[in-house]
Amino acid sequence: MTDTRGPQPQYEGYATGPLPGEREPTPGPSGPYHPPQAYQAPGGGTQGGQRPGTGGGGTLGGAQATRKPRTGARTTPRTRKARLRVAKADPWSVMKVSFLLSIALGICTVVAAAILWMVMDAMGVFSTVGGTISEATGSNESNGFDLQSFLSLPRVLIFTSVIAVIDVVLATALATLGAFIYNLSAGFVGGVELTLAEDE
Repeated sequence: MTDTRGPQPQYEGYATGPLPGEREPTPGPSGPYHPPQAYQAPGGGTQGGQRPGTGGGGTLGGAQATRKPRTGARTTPRTRKARLRVAKADPWSVMKVSFLLSIALGICTVVAAAILWMVMDAMGVFSTVGGTISEATGSNESNGFDLQSFLSLPRVLIFTSVIAVIDVVLATALATLGAFIYNLSAGFVGGVELTLAEDE
């Protein structure tokens, strides 16, 4: 048969280059293609279904798959500090606290006086000192001053209780007055500044 179509035009791509079936394969990795990953694979595992150490273009495998610890990490916690200012003291709260503290101090004073009297009486201080005073102040008509009867335990407790009550009243009044004076002075100078820090 003869070709009656006439001369066909030659395409430039086919005339200057090889046919698609005749092209040589481009050099590249022999393994399957694995897309890049945003995160590293966990240590000891596989990345993209490929074992570490095998070929295939795995750029994050091997030694890079294990994350190294940071050497400059802070090991001791930082102590936080806060600078505060006592701008005002509530006189009512100061009065309540000072009243309770003064009552506790008065009770301790009475108990301490009773214990001290018992210890001194057991040591024979009152009898010895009382005998000396009665001999020094005595005469032919009278026996002198009886210190042991004057410093009896009921009298000592009554006297100590009176002192404790006076101390409660004075301490409460002075603490409340001090709160008013502090508020007046804090209005001019700003008050006492304190620096607070957390426990390590």
